[in-house]
Amino acid sequence: MPPIPGSGLAKGLAVTLRTMTRKTVTAQYPDTQPELPPRSRGVIGLFEENCTVCMLCARECPDWCIYIDSHKETVPPAAPGGRERSRNVLDRFAIDFSLCMYCGICIEVCPFDALFWSPEFEYAETDIHELTHERDKLREWMWTVPEPPALDPGAEEPKEIAAARKTADKLAAQEKANEPAADEKGGTP
Repeated sequence: MPPIPGSGLAKGLAVTLRTMTRKTVTAQYPDTQPELPPRSRGVIGLFEENCTVCMLCARECPDWCIYIDSHKETVPPAAPGGRERSRNVLDRFAIDFSLCMYCGICIEVCPFDALFWSPEFEYAETDIHELTHERDKLREWMWTVPEPPALDPGAEEPKEIAAARKTADKLAAQEKANEPAADEKGGTP
């Protein structure tokens, strides 16, 4: 059956009329904050204590927007007769958010959990040079990083926690075994 001439126009006008009669919903953004999804990507926060200056994040960044400077420092031996060791010390860690495309590769490749997503998105600047955040500014964003979601109750226990629990149970068993031996000798634990 051939289409009736003008039926497409009538359908389009019907959609327009339905939309015109609905109440509008406008988000009053500056006055009310939007409700963001739990895994929103806003700005990247740096947990400086975990950073070992391995440079993985800077090497893997497709935009080359992460700048890291460091120097080597000699650490004295931990035990007498040991050898001195050298370690990297972080001098500068900066992210240029005018170049960043928020892909999250830097966060994924960090083996020491030094980078995190923060849901903060209000960091617009009038000068593009101020979008390069140095490590002190990146550290401030860490306060806005949400807690990680709880583990699924049916999930397997992570291997790190299982290994730590096994070691703790062994130590507790050894201490329990040593207590009766100390009581027999007349000592107190």
